[in-house]
Amino acid sequence: MERIILKGFVVVPDDDLDVVILALPEHIKNTQNEIGCLVFEVTQDKSDTNKLHVYEEFIDEAAFDLHRERVRDSKWGAVSKSCERHYDINV
Repeated sequence: MERIILKGFVVVPDDDLDVVILALPEHIKNTQNEIGCLVFEVTQDKSDTNKLHVYEEFIDEAAFDLHRERVRDSKWGAVSKSCERHYDINV
């Protein structure tokens, strides 16, 4: 099976920025601890603080699917639900 690579960015609404930034370290830690996660990086853009750059690698599609399931029901899923996501996923 091939590695799954996701790259892109998230745009956070002004009203949600503080809570999203506060929840981000826990989300990163939880994801990096998932079985099958190879790389998970989220960085805030230096010139546009509402933009978060995202880069993820998972060992296979099954690991990536488990990640998405966990996120859906997590605190991160709740606080980031209004974010606009712009991703490319390479399978």
